[in-house]
Amino acid sequence: MIKVTLKDGSVKEVEVGSSLLELAKQISEGLARIAMAGMVDGEVKDLRYQLEKDCNVSILTFDDEAGKKAYWHTTSHILAQAVKRLFPNTKLGIGPAIENGFYYDFKVEKPFSEEDIKKIEEEMKKIIKEDIAIERFRLSRQDAINFMKERNENYKIELIEELPDNEEISFYKQGDFTDLCAGPHLESTGKVKAIKLLSTSAAYWKGNQENDSMQRIYGISYPKASQLEEYITMLEEAKKRDHRKIGKELDLFFFDETAPGMAYWMPKGFKMMNILMELWRKEHEKRGYLEFSGPQLNSSELWKTSGHWDHYKEDMFVLTDSDGKEQALKPMNCPNAIKIFASKLRSYKDLPLRFNDVDVIHRNEKSGQLNGLFRVRMFRQDDSHNFITEDQIGSEIKDIIEIAKYLYGIFGLEFELTLSTRPDDYMGEIELWNKAEANLKEVLDELCGKDNYRINEGDGAFYGPKIDIKMKDCIGREWQMGTVQVDFQLPLRFNLSYIDKEGEKKTPILIHRALFGSFERFIGIITEHYAGAYPTWLAPVQARILPIAEAHHTYAKEVKEELEKQGIRVELDDRNEKIGYKIREAQLQKVPYMLVLGDKEIEAKAVGVRSRKEGDIGQMSQEEFIHKVKEEIATFANC
Repeated sequence: MIKVTLKDGSVKEVEVGSSLLELAKQISEGLARIAMAGMVDGEVKDLRYQLEKDCNVSILTFDDEAGKKAYWHTTSHILAQAVKRLFPNTKLGIGPAIENGFYYDFKVEKPFSEEDIKKIEEEMKKIIKEDIAIERFRLSRQDAINFMKERNENYKIELIEELPDNEEISFYKQGDFTDLCAGPHLESTGKVKAIKLLSTSAAYWKGNQENDSMQRIYGISYPKASQLEEYITMLEEAKKRDHRKIGKELDLFFFDETAPGMAYWMPKGFKMMNILMELWRKEHEKRGYLEFSGPQLNSSELWKTSGHWDHYKEDMFVLTDSDGKEQALKPMNCPNAIKIFASKLRSYKDLPLRFNDVDVIHRNEKSGQLNGLFRVRMFRQDDSHNFITEDQIGSEIKDIIEIAKYLYGIFGLEFELTLSTRPDDYMGEIELWNKAEANLKEVLDELCGKDNYRINEGDGAFYGPKIDIKMKDCIGREWQMGTVQVDFQLPLRFNLSYIDKEGEKKTPILIHRALFGSFERFIGIITEHYAGAYPTWLAPVQARILPIAEAHHTYAKEVKEELEKQGIRVELDDRNEKIGYKIREAQLQKVPYMLVLGDKEIEAKAVGVRSRKEGDIGQMSQEEFIHKVKEEIATFANC
């Protein structure tokens, strides 16, 4: 018998060789029915995985991130099986689970048509109905290559040849279909219930535009039809809220082929960004943060010391200077913050030392992955790098989460915390990683309560584990927002030190953190959250003055001057158009307040107020309106 420690701390005794599914049944038949996979000592495994020694186990359902991925990954194999049945000459690429669903890349003779996609989806439903058992098996490297040569799958052969010598090579078989895959997968195709293929697009093998062109099919699946219906409804609502469309309509920003992945910010959009930056700066200055600015271009030596050259070079814009030396546009700010810290002798009395900045950074994202403001090549991260002592880790992270609560609360956004642990390509000693992960778990246990936060195994940064902040918007979509990363590695690589109480040199710990993520992406998210109807305090134009006729223009200018003096952002629409047309235009621009001015308003020294929310409010004195707007703007600071 072996002892299995469960997520709640309880211990079960099971026979050696018992599968995770058998363990799930022992816990409860209900759990076994909804189980997708299991977590064994931090590694995600199939439910068919056999337990051989004492271990820690969590049974994963669709509610768990890793459970979803197993479900969606299985569905991607069902997609590939359907395609191979209908189009046997198709060559297989890769088919991972992604943030929302899955995709599979295929090399095809001609792009899939809408009719093809319908046929593929119907074939997938047949495969699900067949409830085909899914089996895992392993092969030696040469046998695996021969296996794929027999099937003429040249892309799979390439993947096998690239695997490290000691890597286990596994396959998953479901009836007439077999794919190279590390897993995990469900036990049978029948475990997948509701599916929908969403779109197709061109892609490149391994994301490199110098490689073969592929056809990618995206899809989604759920355990219940009602969940799929909710998701499709959400997608339809999201289309209406597309920030790229709203950004152009409201004259905020646009994209152009002259600068792929880099937004052109119009005055109104940049005004909004500056409002956010001012809010961010005030809050951080109040909490003892020190803003700095660093170079945009750094020598490759800096990036080699930091480890980014080895781990991140393909995502950097690399240049050669006049002396033939390699440099790179910075893709992140941490090495520059480190240089600021190292520029003078530091004492334990200086710590925590918090350096924040909003410099522009560049990342060479692949063209196929660019997505409006959500995935760009140039952006401003709301960054901070906090240098602390080891005994300050808990209090510092709590302070950071408090700032996050305040900032998200202003927008009425709720969030959850996720712990992302050591990735495969981690840097440094495993003991330090274990220590950092233990520290973060301790903080999350206190902040959220044990088991009230998610663990995302293997998704940490290469230099340290992190807490990810995930937010839900008003239509139920989940967004990866801020991140808090504990780093023991970079301070060691850069030989950073401070003088402790005993006069000895000690290495500080570095916390990397961003709360909005980036100002660009955050504006994209809240644009869709509000559907462009921003709250009054954030709206680039808070009021638009609409004189009825030319005789009212002089008074309209007086009102505009007074509102501007009072700090209200205002526009005057003095075009020679009918008032109904002007009102409709202002409504389409989602301006919070419209001030209609005619003879009555001039006579009363008043304004006719129409609200985006409340409709026609009626006549108010200028003073009353100014007080109303100022009061509304002030309420956001008390969130």
